[in-house]
This record gives sequence, C-alpha cells and structure tokens, in this order.
Amino acid sequence: MNKDDFVIISGVRTPFGRFGGTMKDMNIIDLGAISMKESIQRAGLKPEQIEEVWWGCGDTSNTDDVFTPVVGRQSLLEAGMPDYTPCCTFDKACVSGTSAIHFAVRTIKAGDAEVVMAGGATHFSSVPFMLRNMRFGGNKIGKIEMQDPLSPLGYVRYNPVSVDSGEVALEYGVSRQEQDEFAMASHQNYGRAWKEGFFKNEMMPLEFPQKDGSVKVLDIDEQYRANTTLEGLAKLKPIFNNVGGITAGNAPGLNDGSIALIITTREKADALGIKPLATIVTTVSTGANPRKLPIAPAVAITKAFEKTGLTMDDMDIVEINEAFACVPLVSSKILAGGSDEKYKEIKAKLNVNGSAIATGHANCASGARIVLTMAYELKRRGGGMGVMGICGGLTQGDSIMIKVED
Repeated sequence: MNKDDFVIISGVRTPFGRFGGTMKDMNIIDLGAISMKESIQRAGLKPEQIEEVWWGCGDTSNTDDVFTPVVGRQSLLEAGMPDYTPCCTFDKACVSGTSAIHFAVRTIKAGDAEVVMAGGATHFSSVPFMLRNMRFGGNKIGKIEMQDPLSPLGYVRYNPVSVDSGEVALEYGVSRQEQDEFAMASHQNYGRAWKEGFFKNEMMPLEFPQKDGSVKVLDIDEQYRANTTLEGLAKLKPIFNNVGGITAGNAPGLNDGSIALIITTREKADALGIKPLATIVTTVSTGANPRKLPIAPAVAITKAFEKTGLTMDDMDIVEINEAFACVPLVSSKILAGGSDEKYKEIKAKLNVNGSAIATGHANCASGARIVLTMAYELKRRGGGMGVMGICGGLTQGDSIMIKVED
C-alpha cells in the first residue's frame, strides 16, 4: 500500500429499472441526485467535501431543457452540493461510468482536487419520440413521420450494434447456443446472489407510493427473470435477423438507473478516517475498429495488463459487461489467446454474480456498477484482485483493475 494510491471510499447505485417499469416516471436529474446524496452519506462526508464531479449521461432528449441541460450539474445541486462545485457531464456511451472514474483519477493526479465523485445516470424509459426536419419549411400537409431514437440502436453510417456484434460472434466461433447458455447463467448467478443478500451492499432500495396508498419498495433489478429457461431462450428470433444469433434473451434491456462513487487518495482517506472499499490499480480507455464492438473489453483489459505487468492469472475475478452475451465470450476468447483451457479458466471467474443480461444495462451507469460489484465480491472473498472491461459506442473500450485488502 502507498499513500498515493487511488482508492474508492464510497459507492452506491439505484436498482436498475426495466424499460417502462417501476422507475419509468422518474426524472433523470432526480435519479442522479439520489445516488450522489447517498454516496456522500455512506462515506460520512459533508456535501462540500466533494471537490469535483464527473458524470456520464449519454442522452439529453429526455430532459425538460434539452439543448444544454448539464445533467450532472443539476443533479449535484439537487443532492445538496454547493453551487461552487464544478462538474463535467459527458457522453462516452456505455463506457461513461468507467471513464468517469478514469477522469476522476486524472483530476486528482493533476492536483486539481483531492476528493472527486464519479458516476452516471441513464433513463431510457423517458426517451421521447422525435420529429425531424420540421423547423424550416416543415410539413404543412400530408404525412408526418416520427422517429424512435431507440430503434434500432446504433450509429448513422453504421449497422445496428447488434448486427455488427453478431457478425463478430460468428467470426470468433461463438454459437447461438453458447450465448443462450451464458445468458441463462447470468440470471442464475444473479438470482443466487440476490437471495444471499449480496446486492444490499451496493444497491439502495427505492420507495414508490402507489395509487391505493401503499408503498412499493424496489430492492431488486427489474431486468432479472427468475423463470428464464434454455428452451425459452432458444425460441426467440435473432434481432434484425443478424447472423450471430443475438436475441432479446441473450442481450440486456434498455434500463433506468444511476450510480455514484467517491474517489480519493489513500493518504486523504486516512486523514478522513475512512477505510477504502478498493484500491484502483489502473484505469484504461481505448478505441478499436468501430464495427468490432465485442473485442473492445479484451483490447482494454490487455492494455491494463501491459501497464501493470500483471496477467489474467493474477486476477481472482473478471467482469466483462454483457452488452450482448457474445461480448464477454468473444473478449474471453481473445484474452485466452487461442487456448481452450485458458478460455475455460477465464469463464470460470467471469461475471460470477451475473451482469447486464440479468442486472440490466443503464448504459452510462453500467461501467461504474461493475467496478462496485467487483469490489464487494472481492471483499466477500476476503480480498484479492479483479479486472473489468466494457465496450461502448463505435468500439470504445474501458478497463479498470482493482485490489481489495483482507
């Protein structure tokens, strides 16, 4: 241990709501403020002790002030942080949550702050339909076409991300059956962990008043499906008829949720009298061929190993976001270097408590969620090391490696 180590001293997330589910009427600004405020309280800090905030938010169409909503700024004010607290709200799609940690570390390393909040929020349920090309000229008569920005999910001039990912799955020999089996395991692992109370450490329950006067308590991720079977998964048709066998069953949902972590140095944590949850060994952000999304976690994790001199054998657990089931499978194959035995070893310590297929994928919160889950799993085991990887839009990739002391 070193006084200059970067450490996580607090972290908490909301449950991840199903698309159109219990959390559908929440405002994304309030959604972020909830986890921000709770993370400060759990650390035993005062709001003014947070010196800067890095906040991932990949969509602003669902805000009341669409053009420049500065979502993170509004959330931190709602959370009670002082108006002099600087914040950057940014969009790196699904790697936003991990990049927020990456930027927090950079901020502290640069000497610009000592205690920094990192996280993000996504609220797919409130994304509106859009009318384009109406401002100048417009349609005075005739058909008006409305666009759904959520279908298909992808980028202009590129295929839908599921189509490209299916082609990569085929290229690496990841079968539809293996993807379905992996999806099934995600639900099974999540169900076991939830029943054991594992997620109570990282997840704050939310209360929702009902019309009949009762209160619904949401303390589970709504994407989880306890009744998932391989037979049921096998019946689902591939999305957009992609060749790689990606279906709604072996992909995550469009989910709502937020997360906030607090990052500082070990020296500062000691001064505050706070025991760190985890030490951040290294953070990595990468890019690769924009049509090869499933390779991104492997690219980032490989770079993390190169930076630290460590290997997969040094890792007790591995987390790779289930953007589709083929993503952790393809990346694991790449990390195994062509060895079937190594591939099996990686899969044995991969996503042991389930991941996005069961947890849900509130995309700008997911990366930080995985880091927090990884920290608590290592703590449960009495310490150890873990590495995570996540892919983002047009094949960005992030990796964060952590260590948890006994």
